[in-house]
Amino acid sequence: MRFMVIVKANEDTEAGTQPTAAELEAMGAFNEELVKAGVLLAGEGLHPSSKGARVYFSGDKRTVVDGPFAETKELIAGFWLLELKSLEEAVEWVKRVPNPTGDESQIEIRQVFTEDDFVNASDELKDRERELRAQQEARAAQG
Repeated sequence: MRFMVIVKANEDTEAGTQPTAAELEAMGAFNEELVKAGVLLAGEGLHPSSKGARVYFSGDKRTVVDGPFAETKELIAGFWLLELKSLEEAVEWVKRVPNPTGDESQIEIRQVFTEDDFVNASDELKDRERELRAQQEARAAQG
């Protein structure tokens, strides 16, 4: 099972405040543990929402709104994508994360859908999705 581990933003991350050297070192050590355990698929920090945009959909209409976005507590500062056996295992890993802000913070864990989770998808559509994933993995392996 794949899990997205979502680090929530706060005022500092939204202001673009950089982590200290000690915070970077602690997070690097944790990331190294994930790699050595073979569970890390991806993980990145994100720029503040002031450098982003949202696209709103209403029927055929698209509206683009540039950041920053007001609801800091609903924003994401970073993420990991992990391959694990269960939600319980994901919780155990996240409990070991160095506190992302050193202050009050939270990390959300969400399981990622697989093609088998979509009961209304045809076998043909599932096969196409598997092929696209294989192409994507092949490109990633090429560097």
